[in-house]
Amino acid sequence: MNALKQFRIAAIAEGFSWIALLFTMYLKYGQQMPEPNQWVGMIHGVLFIGYCLYIAYFYFEEKWPFQKCLVLFITAFLPFGTFCAEKKYLR
Repeated sequence: MNALKQFRIAAIAEGFSWIALLFTMYLKYGQQMPEPNQWVGMIHGVLFIGYCLYIAYFYFEEKWPFQKCLVLFITAFLPFGTFCAEKKYLR
């Protein structure tokens, strides 16, 4: 599997983990159930770091433009951002 396909998978996984984190934040603060948020938060953190490492790889090794990598990084902080980034920049 090539690096771009792996990056696409990482972007989608990070997006789903972001959505799951929002749901578990509701459970934590709205329903006083902190345990799911701890697990999902850790998984989301690992996927976010992996996503950022892929951005760094494509910037330094594949010589992608800085602006493109910056947009990809910013999308990780937006709801559904990595889904849009995968569709627009990674296909």
